[in-house]
Amino acid sequence: MIGLIIAIILFNIVAFATNKRLTINQIVHIWVFTGFFQGLADLYIDQKYHGYWYFSKDIEWASLLSITVLIPPVNMMFLNWYPFNASWLKKTLYFIYWLIFMLAYELIALLPEPWGYFNYGWWSLWYSLIVDPLLLFIVLSYYKWICKIEHNP
Repeated sequence: MIGLIIAIILFNIVAFATNKRLTINQIVHIWVFTGFFQGLADLYIDQKYHGYWYFSKDIEWASLLSITVLIPPVNMMFLNWYPFNASWLKKTLYFIYWLIFMLAYELIALLPEPWGYFNYGWWSLWYSLIVDPLLLFIVLSYYKWICKIEHNP
């Protein structure tokens, strides 16, 4: 739990202190979308198929922290710093840097409590290596869609 609380505080401070791109409306959209999307994924992978879980295999209030206040600021940072006007090479490298960061954080979250809070069932880091770039692409696509809606109501 200590590691989760430190990460929540750190990620939120960095996300909000460095935000130069995202409007309040976009932040709310990303926050709600992230919570919904992660909650839906966790419902199946965590609860139904026991691929991974937070803290214990039971449904716990503490698990809500990762869905509601840990991952949304990470998505804010990803979008805020994304090189929209850069070459495909820079965009690809940006995805690779974020993938390395996400996998490293996942390894830290796997540490025993009190530092870690994440546990594997049949899930492994290899699945995250495959799924995480897709998740980043989905968040990026959602953000672009929200920007398009804002400019063409």
